[in-house]
Amino acid sequence: MPTNTERLELRRKRMADSPAVLRGGFRPFFLGASLWAIFALAAWLAFLFGLAPHTLIDDPLAWHRHEMLFGFVGAAIAGFALTAVPNWTGRLPIAGGPLAALFGIWAAGRILPFVLADENVFLIALDGGFYLLLAGLLGREIIKSHNRNLPIVAVISLFGVAALLDRAAMAGNTEIGSLGRQCGLALVIFLISVVAGRIVPSFTRNWLAAQSAQGPLPTQPGLFDKLVLILTLVALLLWLFAPSSLLAGAALSIAAIGQFVRLLRWQGWRCYSNGLVAVLHVGYSWLPIGLFLLGLSQLALIPESSAIHALSAGAMATMILAVMSRASLGHTGRPLVASRITLTFYLLVTLAAIIRVAAGLGIAQQQMMLAIAGAAWFGAFGLFLLEYGPMLCSARRDDPQGKMP
Repeated sequence: MPTNTERLELRRKRMADSPAVLRGGFRPFFLGASLWAIFALAAWLAFLFGLAPHTLIDDPLAWHRHEMLFGFVGAAIAGFALTAVPNWTGRLPIAGGPLAALFGIWAAGRILPFVLADENVFLIALDGGFYLLLAGLLGREIIKSHNRNLPIVAVISLFGVAALLDRAAMAGNTEIGSLGRQCGLALVIFLISVVAGRIVPSFTRNWLAAQSAQGPLPTQPGLFDKLVLILTLVALLLWLFAPSSLLAGAALSIAAIGQFVRLLRWQGWRCYSNGLVAVLHVGYSWLPIGLFLLGLSQLALIPESSAIHALSAGAMATMILAVMSRASLGHTGRPLVASRITLTFYLLVTLAAIIRVAAGLGIAQQQMMLAIAGAAWFGAFGLFLLEYGPMLCSARRDDPQGKMP
């Protein structure tokens, strides 16, 4: 068997010999997430407005829900995790052929529903199996380095199980219902709460300190943050297993208040002039908004779809664009400065989320609102691809030989 030194050299050589787009997990998966965000929504709007035959997909609405979560959001999670784990462990990232194969499995899960029926066992296994494989690869890296981030791997594993359940429901298993999709949503919400709870106060503190700002600075997660995470977890579990109840509605509302107070403690208003930092606060603000709306929906006061879109189109999509742009700049050797294009797509994704939530609440004519929200969404991810696509496909500015991802 090869020694650790030999494995290290193999990875180093694989990275240097690979095209730039395969030198780090963020590259193909950020590209894939952005492309799929555009395609999946365009296809759904085509189905919705009668521009595409419904026979193309067995259940267009179920496909739309699944692909936006387990396709688009899942790809972004994969890109983030494959980039973060090497930073956590000090080990070289997965690159080259293995990375291409991993991305190919994700891509196959997106394409095959147009070819295979929903009840095809291979399709069901492939979709969730990708995340289980990803979790296994990341877990191996973390265990070998004795790192403390195994809970993140556990969340990705459960996300894979949720994808399997949702695929099984799409195949006709009525007993599962919406459980897989709801579990997937809950896991991503909790993942944002955990990861953003580390990076948002950290990036805010670092920038304020660099500006020699006066007054107290945001701190790393403490007891209050842990209590909010526990409240959020309990509220999400009640949403899953005691839906449409007063208890679930109350718990979600209390969790929303806790998340809002947590956000205020990070002092986002002090960094409005730095787009890369400010957008993290904007993205996270959708989390308490979405949880509060979800609480109201459990009491039948508003449609649940509005709350889901506040959490998905709002919190998830905004945080994804925020993290993808920042990570792409940093990991390609560029200054951490938001250009006008970047600021524009931050604005567009925020508008898309606001309009989509408003459409669900019955404000104005729904189809018109959906079309406007869709146009803003396409603009946001299209501009990301325009500016960041070339970066993701080319070598680092400070490392043309490919020794770094």
